Amino acid sequence: MTHRIIIGLEVHVQLLTHSKLFCGCPNRFGLPANTATCAVCIGMPGVLPVMNRQAVALSLRAGLALNCQISRFSKWDRKNYFYPDLPKNFQTSQYDLPLCHDGWLEIDSDQGKKSIRVLRAHLEEDAGKMLHDEAAGKSDSLVDLNRTGTPLLEIVSHPDLERAEDAKTYLETIRLLLREIEVSDCEMQEGSLRCDANVNLHVPQPDGSFAATPIVEIKNLNSIRNVERAIEYEAKRQHAEYQEKLGREWVLEKERKRFKQYDVASLVAANGFRPLSKATAGWDDRFERTNIQRRKEEASDYRYFPEPDLAPVIVDDAWLERVRSEVGELPAAQLLRLQTQYSLSEYDAGVLSRLGRATVRYFEVVARESGDAKEACNWITNELQQLMSDQVIAIRESPLTAITLAELIREIKAIGLNKQRAREVFQLMAKTGVDAKSAIAQLGFVVVSDEGKLRTIIQEAIAKNAKAVADYKKGKTKAADAIKGAVMRETKGLAKMEQVQALLLEELAKVSE
Repeated sequence: MTHRIIIGLEVHVQLLTHSKLFCGCPNRFGLPANTATCAVCIGMPGVLPVMNRQAVALSLRAGLALNCQISRFSKWDRKNYFYPDLPKNFQTSQYDLPLCHDGWLEIDSDQGKKSIRVLRAHLEEDAGKMLHDEAAGKSDSLVDLNRTGTPLLEIVSHPDLERAEDAKTYLETIRLLLREIEVSDCEMQEGSLRCDANVNLHVPQPDGSFAATPIVEIKNLNSIRNVERAIEYEAKRQHAEYQEKLGREWVLEKERKRFKQYDVASLVAANGFRPLSKATAGWDDRFERTNIQRRKEEASDYRYFPEPDLAPVIVDDAWLERVRSEVGELPAAQLLRLQTQYSLSEYDAGVLSRLGRATVRYFEVVARESGDAKEACNWITNELQQLMSDQVIAIRESPLTAITLAELIREIKAIGLNKQRAREVFQLMAKTGVDAKSAIAQLGFVVVSDEGKLRTIIQEAIAKNAKAVADYKKGKTKAADAIKGAVMRETKGLAKMEQVQALLLEELAKVSE
């Protein structure tokens, strides 16, 4: 019997606001510990929160991009729990009236496109951060409250995912989407994108029903790769546990008659075992395993009640339309447009889209000015991206403007520079800031295009490569590449490849006769 993995993701995204959700403290990563705090965000008695309107606007923008229904009326609630990094002992969140709900996100899978339903996207304040020192037997813990009160959007999916690789794709799609619409920078290493994964199994039973293992929530996964690995491990762990405790040996004939649905609670109770329940787990990256940490709380454990110090959020038509106009072109629509408008392959369009809107805008200028969208894409996604990675710069800081890169592509086509020489021109342009024509002149690249001279060079190369000629006569067409290479070395790479190819085939035909 084949079991199904049931996966739901809770994605926590810090919003790109200047200040925190309910106070004026800066919302910025990397400040010295406990310096971005005030009486409001650390919960001192007598203080009153003030809502950050921009945080709500960014949440609305995300909700629209996730195809969500927008609540015209929503309120704030207090979620009570007690941790050292939440000094006021409750979190201001949204419970029964989330700002955004009932949306969907389409992902690309190797099994085709899949639509993953979004249950809700609600706004809340983040907690602080605990720093644990467990070296040399110590058990000291420090707390940094800079993150306390940071605006956090929690995006909760329905359990529509059934493979760890699809969960990874879903998370990558959300990260690209939220970056594109400038809701969050989604830097997982900085904690501005975090993920909890809810995982359990549905195991088929002989009567056509299924046994469901208890849901385990894997908390605070801090990389997309770890999300995938943690889900894969937890699914295997639960299956092994099921085989050990809840396997077919438990399903006796009398139980088949007593139970119509072989759920976990019934099976465990019938066999005298302690009932299992939902649990919270952590991911141990060193040992690549999940560790069960504690019993999972239910909503009632948090003792939600309406926040008395904040007014409800009212979203009118004018505000919603203003936010809608800010969303702009979404990645899925952009991907399709790049393919249709510029005749790019799905792969090339996908690479460009993942690089972001700024890079796509740069590409469109290069494609228009050079007249060659494919070459524009190749130069941007290869040489230019490598240059920016080496120099740790963004596309707007590129030493080559879109116009100068387009000029380089035009010059390459006009004079027939091969790839190696063209890269040398590119590197000189990036280093010195000169235009393509000046860089070519400085490097002394003069293309050998005289047909008579090229024929002579090709004939000499044929004479020196008798074995390659013999192999070519036997039908090994690749053998011509050795002769072609000799010609390009002789011309120092300054012959037009297309011209060399055509003349070489003509000369080889003469030898073959």
